[in-house]
Amino acid sequence: MHRLAPKVASRARQYVIRVDTEFAAAHVLRGYAGACERIHGHTWKVSAEVVARELDELGMGIDTVELRRALSTITDELDHRLLNEVSPFCEVNPTAENVASFIYARLVRTLQAHKGGRVRLRSITVSEDDRSAVTYSELEG
Repeated sequence: MHRLAPKVASRARQYVIRVDTEFAAAHVLRGYAGACERIHGHTWKVSAEVVARELDELGMGIDTVELRRALSTITDELDHRLLNEVSPFCEVNPTAENVASFIYARLVRTLQAHKGGRVRLRSITVSEDDRSAVTYSELEG
């Protein structure tokens, strides 16, 4: 009896490209019982990860200079500001989680407009200090 070799699933390759930036901003966590209910500031560190399944004619998924510029355009709007005075944080608590989802939503629109879907935003990671971080992504489902 002849046995067929098991089918091996083809693996789709992907390239994960990451850039980092930072901005300085203050915030107040409304409704928080503790020190963070008072105005305080951070040097917020932000990482963006994108996924490319193919490379361009230069052998890049996306130019990191271009990606960092797009990310910095968003974070520059938050730099040296009281986040509670910046929309949408006038109404939404400016937690690291909400900052990460805000940056994600803005960057995903920029990438769709400029890259036509060739790269996909994988995640945004925001940290207020060196001991903790929040990563936001949108799961396909």
